[in-house]
Formats: sequence, structure tokens, C-alpha cells
Amino acid sequence: MSNLPEKSPEFYPPQPNLWLIRFCQFLLPWVARWFYKMSVEIDERDLKKLAAIQTERIVFLPNHVMLPDWITIGFISKNMTGTFYYLAAYESFQGIVGKFLQQLGVYSVKRGMADRTSIAYTLELLRQPQTRLVIFPEGGCSYQNDTVMPFRPGAIQLPFQAIKKMAKSAEDLPSFYLVPVSLKYKYVGDMTTVIEQTFSNLESALNISKKSEDNYQRLRDISERILINLEKEYGIESQEIAGKEWNERIEKLKKYALENCEQQLDITPAKNTPIRERVYRIQYALNSLAESQLPERGYWNYRSIYKTTVRLLNFNAIYDGYVADAPTPERFMDTLTRLEREVFETDQPPPKALRKAYIRIGDPIDLKNHFQAYQKNKITTIETLRKQVQEIVQQNLQKVEGE
Repeated sequence: MSNLPEKSPEFYPPQPNLWLIRFCQFLLPWVARWFYKMSVEIDERDLKKLAAIQTERIVFLPNHVMLPDWITIGFISKNMTGTFYYLAAYESFQGIVGKFLQQLGVYSVKRGMADRTSIAYTLELLRQPQTRLVIFPEGGCSYQNDTVMPFRPGAIQLPFQAIKKMAKSAEDLPSFYLVPVSLKYKYVGDMTTVIEQTFSNLESALNISKKSEDNYQRLRDISERILINLEKEYGIESQEIAGKEWNERIEKLKKYALENCEQQLDITPAKNTPIRERVYRIQYALNSLAESQLPERGYWNYRSIYKTTVRLLNFNAIYDGYVADAPTPERFMDTLTRLEREVFETDQPPPKALRKAYIRIGDPIDLKNHFQAYQKNKITTIETLRKQVQEIVQQNLQKVEGE
């Protein structure tokens, strides 16, 4: 018998177990409450929108605030017939957790590359009657409760490709709906004590003894200390950043870290590609190597490159002014949680207080009505719909804030 380790498969397909799915849907309210400290609300008017397209093919396009969003999306599946399928990062399918995900209808996609196997499976899935597929079009967590990152066009392109294949064999073009989904989380109680404790923990870890009485200034003091520490760690000289605004310093730091990671792995920079996509390419290249295969070059080695990619994803959407624009408890905690990830080197700090998750459904968009335009000009049609879906999701987030 060979002692070689078992090679991981190139693709993890969904293996939905209906009984397990139904059991998990039954447990959802308790799991959400006790493990994730949240309750979930779906407006009755939104449920009626979904009921009206119950028998059709549907691709759900939600914003991605945090990893437990899949729990929130589960409340949509709980209110609809048919099996829901979900795209998830290839790295998620390890051990028993991966097998559990597959039985819930989740399947893998390798980020940072053209995963032809996953794409081919998705196209076949989209051609099936009453398909329900969930794609997070931001491509990863934004870690921001109020704003969305740019949606990727692939979430629109794949359904159109499926329709194109079906159009060759069908006399009548079938309806195929894109459903914009807005996920927003609001704290239920007074967050004063929680925010104060989080500030104190970070200040203690960073040896900040002088504490301002103003919470926003405390946030800036903590952020400034972390920014300075990162600039020192990456060897950015003080004269390079003298007199520059925070956003300039943040962008310089991201650019320096990203380009150095690519250089160490001999990856040609795709400078017009979003940072997140470039980071996924780095992670994919890194995962293809053993730690011993990457020589240490000063600061840069296997572990420091991986740590840098985690940082880039954590701070990808951050900018100076996010809290100042609307100093809500949610925005404070969005930013503080990001800072906790950096300071305490933890992937997911535990939820600190009860939240209500609001699900808002935008008006479904039938791609059948846009297919003729797609045939004439694919790029323009996809881009128009991408922007439309993104705007609907953003607008509904703002509506929830006003409720």
C-alpha cells in the first residue's frame, strides 16, 4: 500500500442530502440565535416576489458582509421549494466540514484562476429546471455592513451562457431570473459597553496609554498605530509617506504588499484587475507550492506572503471616513472587528452582541427580456445588468438603515 498522501480532487461537486438540508433548515433559527447571535427578518412583500417566480430558474445575488451570510441566506431557502446550490472557495472543502457542505448543496470554485470544471458544472446546473443558485458577486467578504464592493460580471455572464445553450434546443426561450439580495445586520441593544470593551482590548494590545474621551478619535488613534506598525513591518520609509493623507498611505501600503507578493511568486501583475482577484491568484500560486519550495528572501517567505494576503483581503474595502460618514454602532464594529483580526491574528472574532439580520429582495430581473440585447452586444449588456443589480442591492441596504 502506498504511503503517499491522498491527492485532493480538482473539484468538489454538490451532493445534496434532502433530509439533512430539511433538518438544518428546521434548526436554523436556533443555530442563528445561539451560535451567531442573530435573528433574521424577511419582509412578507419580498416573500411574495419569490413566490411569484417559484417555478423558474433563479440566481440569487447577495452582498457578502461576513462569513455567516450563508446562515442568513438559509432563511430564503427555508421559505422556498427546491434545492439551493452555493458556490464556495475550494479551500473550504477540507475534512468533515467539506463533506458536510457538499451535502448542503455547496460546491467548489478555485479563486484566482479560470476553474473550467466548476464553470462547466455551473453551466449544466443552470440549465436544469427550477435551479436555485446562490453566487456572492463581490467575490468575498466586504466586512462592511453598509456598502458593497464592485460586483463581478461572471455572476451575470454564466446565466446568459446557459440561456444561450438552451436557446439552441428550445422553441420558446425560458425565463431566467436574477434576484438582487441585500443583507444587512443591525445591533438590537445598546452597544456602548461592547464598543468600550473592544476599544480597551485593542488599546491594551497596542500599548496605547493615552485614551481620548471621543470614541471616533480613539478609533483613529488605534488605526494610526496599526498603520504605522504595518508601514514599519514592510519597510516603507517615513519620508515616502510624509504629509500624505491616510487614504494615500493605505493605498501605497496595499500596492507595495501586493506587488511584492506577486514578485516573490513570479506572477505578472494584472494592474487593471481588482485587488481581491490578484490576491486570489497569489493564494492559488502559494497553495500549489510546499513551504520548502519557496526560498526566504529577507522579510518575504511562504508564511509572510500568506499573512499578507489575509491582510489585503481584510483591509481591501477599508477607507478613511467610513465611520465618520455615519458613526453608527454597526460601522464602529465593522472597523473594530477588522482591527481585531489584524491585532489578534484571528480569522473570525466571535459575535459580541445580538443582531437582527435584514433580508431585502430586489425586483427579479428576467434575463429572457435582455437576451436579444446580449446577442447584439455581450459586454455592454452584462455591464449594464451588473451595475443595475449592484445599485439595487446598495439602495436596499440604505432603505434598511432608514427603517
